[in-house]
Amino acid sequence: MCQLCHAKSSPWAGRRGFLLAAGALAAGPVLAQVDVGDASGLRKLVPADQLEHAATQQYSQMLEQARAKRALAPESHPQVQHLRAIAKRLIPHAARWNDRARKWQWEVNLIGSQQINAFCMPGGKIAFYTGILDKLKLTDDETAMVMGHEMAHALREHARARIAKSQGTGALLSLGAQLFGLGQLGDLAANVGTQLITLKFSRDDEVEADLVGLELAARGGYHPDASVTLWEKMAKAGGGNVPGFLSTHPTGPDRIKRLQENVPKVKGLYQQATGRR
Repeated sequence: MCQLCHAKSSPWAGRRGFLLAAGALAAGPVLAQVDVGDASGLRKLVPADQLEHAATQQYSQMLEQARAKRALAPESHPQVQHLRAIAKRLIPHAARWNDRARKWQWEVNLIGSQQINAFCMPGGKIAFYTGILDKLKLTDDETAMVMGHEMAHALREHARARIAKSQGTGALLSLGAQLFGLGQLGDLAANVGTQLITLKFSRDDEVEADLVGLELAARGGYHPDASVTLWEKMAKAGGGNVPGFLSTHPTGPDRIKRLQENVPKVKGLYQQATGRR
């Protein structure tokens, strides 16, 4: 009997299958409905703790500056409460994409500005500008897609990878780590802290963020079709003067088509979350 046939007929086959399935369940992103592959290995060249600390410092400074200008929305602001309610539904699903997210001190704030912008810094520091909510007249579902997209950048640690790429080759960074220790790379992370808000991600990063954000929002009970209507609105908002958000998040037919192709993959998650069929 061949080994494959023996394996199929073995009394251990069922148990082996169960154990394999259990292993897959523990793997988190393996069960993802969207396919984005493994996160970039380059991110490991920049210490996560150091970068998240730098992000927290920059985020705090940004909030202080907004508060000084009376541009930081108060806790009681309806839009702040709305954004935090959406985040509350998305955050529980973050750890399946990055186990570090379990320990992040998530924050969500709203800044009064006409800019069409939103971001999530390493460590779960989220900010929306009133311009993106008001000018695009975002629905809850579309707002969830923006938030999921930005959270995905942080969860996939795109900033860590981009910093590593911008500072030199992996070989040079590895050499620096050996010669100077992780503290040297930690200083590197801190020095680029001021760039975290305006960091421009690669095309591949944007694709990952679109798809991971789509799944996060669907798991949170937000309609997947909103991912398409969101970027249709973004495309119209582009016009002649490109908003800040679109300067780092370019849109186009390919992006919308890719989302349309992936919407069916997460419909079941949305239905499960909402109890709809």
